[in-house]
Amino acid sequence: MELHTLKPAEGSIKKNIRYGRGPASGKGGTSSRGHKGAKSRSGNKTKRNFEGGQMPLARRVPKFGFKNINRVEFRPVNLDDLQKLAEEKNITSIDLNILIENGLTSKGKKVKILGQGELKAKLEVKAHAFSQTAIKSIEAVGGTIVNI
Repeated sequence: MELHTLKPAEGSIKKNIRYGRGPASGKGGTSSRGHKGAKSRSGNKTKRNFEGGQMPLARRVPKFGFKNINRVEFRPVNLDDLQKLAEEKNITSIDLNILIENGLTSKGKKVKILGQGELKAKLEVKAHAFSQTAIKSIEAVGGTIVNI
């Protein structure tokens, strides 16, 4: 290999198109901008959502509601899910790690225990939040509740 034999890889160098350099270039005259109008002239810049003067979509569509920036989102887990876990895995204490392992929630998410279904097993349940019916059902069976 010699320095004078070095060449760039095939297809890596592309020739720039020279607009507005006469009719022989194939891109002369209008310089591929079409005929007349604001877009053919220099300094042309249209606004992002400009729709030719008609009412833009963002202003045509009605707006309602709001996003609460302080909202805390919970993953719901029902009592019947806890009962299934207790029967299948023979568990007496349920915490976040057990719920994650069994696919009822994912890492970093907050969990709320809801009162749907029937709970027969005496369990110690650890979660971020509980509904009133869930608290009554768990305590009625003799279980305990721990808020994380």
